[in-house]
Amino acid sequence: MTPAARLQAVIELLTEIDETPRPADAVMSAYFRARRYIGSKDRTAVAQTAYAILRRHARLCWWLERLGHPPTPRARALANEILSDGKAAATVKALFGSTKFAPAPLAPEEAKLANELDTHTLEHPQMPESVLVECPPWAEEPMRAAMGDRFAVEMRTLLDAAPLDLRINPVKANRESAIKALARARITAEPTQWSPLGLRVQGRPPLGTVDAFKDGLVEIQDEGSQLVAIAVAPKPGQQVVDFCAGAGGKTLAIAALMKNKGRVVACDVLAGRLKRAAERFRRAGLHNIEAHPLSSERDPWVKRHKRKFDRVLVDAPCSGTGTWRRNPDSRWRQLGPGLGELVPLQANILDSAARLVKPGGRLIYATCSLLPEENEKQVAAFLETHPDFSVLPVAEIWAEEGAGTPPAEGPYLRLTPARHDTDGFFAAVMVRKAEEDPAEAGEAADADRMEEAGPAASEA
Repeated sequence: MTPAARLQAVIELLTEIDETPRPADAVMSAYFRARRYIGSKDRTAVAQTAYAILRRHARLCWWLERLGHPPTPRARALANEILSDGKAAATVKALFGSTKFAPAPLAPEEAKLANELDTHTLEHPQMPESVLVECPPWAEEPMRAAMGDRFAVEMRTLLDAAPLDLRINPVKANRESAIKALARARITAEPTQWSPLGLRVQGRPPLGTVDAFKDGLVEIQDEGSQLVAIAVAPKPGQQVVDFCAGAGGKTLAIAALMKNKGRVVACDVLAGRLKRAAERFRRAGLHNIEAHPLSSERDPWVKRHKRKFDRVLVDAPCSGTGTWRRNPDSRWRQLGPGLGELVPLQANILDSAARLVKPGGRLIYATCSLLPEENEKQVAAFLETHPDFSVLPVAEIWAEEGAGTPPAEGPYLRLTPARHDTDGFFAAVMVRKAEEDPAEAGEAADADRMEEAGPAASEA
């Protein structure tokens, strides 16, 4: 593809992302599947440019607003060429309308925009800090509360592209054998800093065609996500629930840590995701996983299995602020519930899932969020209403597992991109009392009866 044709593809891709209520990565995959004539190098170049524009959204839009121009895909792509790539306005203007596959010729106001942007750079002294670090208005206050004087450092790090991490499957490989298998495919991988199961890969190789991946020796999983699975500390032969399993990444890690022994139940309200996860389970050679779709977090299955599980992981739906490095569009596009809806939903899920934990068992609450409302405050609220649970410090779990020094200060696992070079994650491990208090058991039974009776009983 010529530079002009690549620019047109970027504009088309940005337009589809703007108009499609799906995550940007899914839109990109569909775009390239429908255009298989685009070669791999061109696909990479187009995708990288589109992602770069998404990462620079606030700064590009600040310039466009300053110059009185709407933030259309064409305008953002044009501004990116000048402000970010340092091209002269005349060079950029020449790309439009230059060939058959080039973008349409510039309108007069677009040509004027290019001239006004000429010789400027992406960042400007008058930009507010929130614009410089690409923090959306809805997240600025809670992000500042969470990070304090590290706000700018952490937010700057969230602008970088995330590294590609793999988790070895201990049922089929160890680190050394996985590194050798990847090397045969000319892929360089090194052990991760924190996870004993992790490998960090150089570049963005096409893993789908690599034998080590196809044979289930490795899975794609951010190092932070791996650490959440380690915090679950499952043992072979135990009964474990992944209550919000989604695509099954943490389910796989948990089942592998259990050495294919015991039982892992993968639950989710989206049955389609569990079906797709089944192929990952098969490829990994794991036979101790069963999938169970739920109608809601209050599905009757939960009550029928209360107090039967050694470990219950609640990887709750959240704002995803910790994943902004790999999902830059999610800062600006609300594709699911907002924070005001998520917080009560998380509380309800955690309350329901807690019923599954046996006396002496553990409840692990996790998010890929950096916001206190979804993390520490959520745990504190849960503990106030569930006195039979107490926090087990992460350091004690790491000591039990022989995993060395945990990447945590305080009782919880808190991971941030700037401190740990992982996605942002939070995890709290809570233990249910081994001996149940009769009064608490009676209160729990009353709550179950009220729930079964429905709203009318509560109103009565």
